[in-house]
Amino acid sequence: MIAKFLLMLVLVFSTCGANAADKSAVATQVHSGLEYELLGTYDQEKLNRVTGAELDAFMSTSTQPTEYQGKFSPAKYAVQLYRVRYRSVIPEFGNQPTVASGLLAIPVTSERTLPLVSYQHGTVFDKSFVPSNPDNSMETRIMLAGFASQGYVVVSADYFGRGISNLPDSYLVKDSTRQATFDMLWSAKDILDSMKIRISHFFMSGWSQGGWVTMQFLKKLDSVGVPVTAVAAASAPVDIYLTMNRWLNNYQPVDAVYLPAVVAIQLQAQEYYLRQVGLLESAVRSEYVQAARDLYQSKIDWETFAKATPSRLSEFIKPEFAKSGFLGDSPYWQVLDNNQAYRWRSEVPLRTYYGGSDEVTPAVIGQLPEATQKLLGGEPAKAIYAGDHADHRAVFIFGVIDQKAWFDSFFAKP
Repeated sequence: MIAKFLLMLVLVFSTCGANAADKSAVATQVHSGLEYELLGTYDQEKLNRVTGAELDAFMSTSTQPTEYQGKFSPAKYAVQLYRVRYRSVIPEFGNQPTVASGLLAIPVTSERTLPLVSYQHGTVFDKSFVPSNPDNSMETRIMLAGFASQGYVVVSADYFGRGISNLPDSYLVKDSTRQATFDMLWSAKDILDSMKIRISHFFMSGWSQGGWVTMQFLKKLDSVGVPVTAVAAASAPVDIYLTMNRWLNNYQPVDAVYLPAVVAIQLQAQEYYLRQVGLLESAVRSEYVQAARDLYQSKIDWETFAKATPSRLSEFIKPEFAKSGFLGDSPYWQVLDNNQAYRWRSEVPLRTYYGGSDEVTPAVIGQLPEATQKLLGGEPAKAIYAGDHADHRAVFIFGVIDQKAWFDSFFAKP
């Protein structure tokens, strides 16, 4: 999801133009349906700006604007950036073929055996604010500075409906989300194999929506026996049913002003991919339906949507629809309950991060995976508190710094 940093996008983006993609780049085909093109290189100076001036801009309206200054390590390596185009399928549509995109970032080093982290990005309201367009994605640049500049390969899917995809946004749609990330991972592996780069350790990380995606992705990997070294998820709404219920029926002063936009795109993604015709009209007050449609169809941006709609969900959603979440026995709520991303026994070490002032993900939600793994006897999971004053972005930055040290600790283990 987005946090208040939407308000800072223009400022942050204005610092990024020097490393924009080469529009004349030629794609390299690995095999039929998989190709990649070099976007450019972030040098060490650029990567240090990301964790310097750009981080300051990103955090300037956070509850903790200076808390993380100087806590990132200086860049060791420049990073080459590749946009990946790969074939996938849409599970909800009987595995209908589609094409998706993502980012592959490789540190410039003579080492041919490297750790890899798959990063799952948070909510964006624009198709271009994605990992494969890192100049327009501050969270991606932070991961590049925090991990790729330190010797990690970074892989990140744009998801269906984002990046080059011609589909509607698949926001919080379980099976399509899993498929997009799964196929992106194996596409990146094929590219790395063609470059003679071997992976020593496989980590996963995500923030907000991306934290939920990370946990859904982990469950898919668990189900097919793919080993994962360790997983980290920051401000992850792992229980969408509970999170949505809290948003709709228990307003808190801390709630983000963009939650109506989040709910609008979630409703329409579920309406489209799960064919729940009329869902948006059944949920949203009639005077705001067109703005919701226009946002989902990328006819307007978030700022325009926000001017046309209230900032409180209670004024955006029909009261009877909100109350239907009390018992949760309608098809809409049953889908959300089925979209939980934590209620299974996992054998992968896990850390989740939550904060006391998070305007999107309630603190109790961030603690559910730890409690669940204790209950089921799975691999120990640890819920880490970023602090009473940590908002959505602060939890993200806190998590990136902590998980980098944690991931590094696995290198000495067999």
